[in-house]
Amino acid sequence: MKKLLFLLFGLLVFALPQSVTATSEHIEDNAGLFSATEISELESQAVSLSDTIKGDVYLVTSADNSEDPEEFAQEYLRDKVGNNNNGAVLFMDMNQRVTAIKTSGNMIDYLTDSRLEEIFDTLQSAMGAGDYFSAGNSFFSMAAGFVDDGVPSGHYRVDEETGKITYYKTISPFEAFIAFLIALVAAIAFFVVIKSRYQLKLGTYKYPYQEKSQVNLTVNENQLTNSFVTTRRIPRNNNSGGGFGGGGSTTSSSGGGTFGGGSRGF
Repeated sequence: MKKLLFLLFGLLVFALPQSVTATSEHIEDNAGLFSATEISELESQAVSLSDTIKGDVYLVTSADNSEDPEEFAQEYLRDKVGNNNNGAVLFMDMNQRVTAIKTSGNMIDYLTDSRLEEIFDTLQSAMGAGDYFSAGNSFFSMAAGFVDDGVPSGHYRVDEETGKITYYKTISPFEAFIAFLIALVAAIAFFVVIKSRYQLKLGTYKYPYQEKSQVNLTVNENQLTNSFVTTRRIPRNNNSGGGFGGGGSTTSSSGGGTFGGGSRGF
């Protein structure tokens, strides 16, 4: 009889549903908003986007948070990826009915203020309707789309505390082609000039190059992809929009790291 009871107890333990959050690296559903299947789908999207940005992207929910949602999200992201590393987090605060997004590293430049506003527009509608899975799905899919689109031309960061602007420079394919074309023309012109200048009329003359020549070879290779250039300071923007135009990202510095993002109620 005892053996039968132990057997039934063992089967019951294995039959109980396991914690889905324990096996999900990027989805922390403390508020219990998602089913196991939904968490699996969201985790798959998070992993794909994380691989693309060479960092980590998270979604976390809470039903009892009393901290400022943006501060909570920022500290959560810092704890996960560290300072100035690539990453982002969507925080669904069900207690205060606020969604907050925080970005770090290259995600600050991919998710500009205007792009964040687009995401928040979608999140606000879905969260207000109680479709939390759709909200999480939209966050990952829209963020992935913006990453695929690349950093907007003329992008810059604005520090919300100091007003300091940091411009983001990038070389477009057309600019790279023009630079290559100019370099090619210059090389051909240099070759033609040198050849015409030193070409001798008497073909029998041979210059003793082995005795009189000297060759110094230096390898120098430079590849410019992206660079940040800090320019000037401007007064802090007090408007509620949270940005300085479509190409800007409003950032905040805390604990040695720089973070972007924002929040909106639903």
